[in-house]
Amino acid sequence: MAKMRRSGIGGMLVLALAVVGLDQVSKTFAVRLLRSGERITVIPDFFDLTLVYNTGAAFSFLADAAGWQRWFFIGIGVAAAVFLVYLLVRHAAQRMFALGVALILGGAVGNVIDRIHLGKVVDFVLLYHDRFYWPAFNVADAAIFVGVTLLILDEIRRVRRSR
Repeated sequence: MAKMRRSGIGGMLVLALAVVGLDQVSKTFAVRLLRSGERITVIPDFFDLTLVYNTGAAFSFLADAAGWQRWFFIGIGVAAAVFLVYLLVRHAAQRMFALGVALILGGAVGNVIDRIHLGKVVDFVLLYHDRFYWPAFNVADAAIFVGVTLLILDEIRRVRRSR
C-alpha cells in the first residue's frame, strides 16, 4: 500500500509540474505574440487569443485594489499548494480525486508564479458567442476548472456508491 501511495503521488506531482510547464510556456508565447489588449481571431464568433493581465482573482475579483491583493493572492496560492500536496499524500490511492487535486495544484502554482514575477496573471484565451463573453483565462485556470470538475464527479460517485 505504501509503495502504491508513493508511486501515485509521484505521478500526480509530475502531472502538476507538467501543468505548470505548459501554463508558463503558453503564457510566454502569448506575451511574445500579442500586445496588451490585442485580439487574434482563431475561430470566428467563438475563440480569440487576447492578451490581458489580471491583478485580481477569478473574474477579476479585487483587481482594482491598491496592490495589497498581490501578496494576499500569493499567500493564498502558497497555502493552497501546501494543502493540496497534503491531500495528494493522504489520498493518492483515490485516482480521480488525486487527478483533480494534481490539476488544481498545477494551476495554482502556475498563477502564483505569474503573481510573484509580474504582480499579475497573464490571461490570453477568450471564448465568446455573439455578445456573451467568458472572461479571458489561461492554461492554469483551465486545469483548475477541470480539476474541480473531477473532484465534484468523484464526490458524486462516492455518494452514489455509499447508498
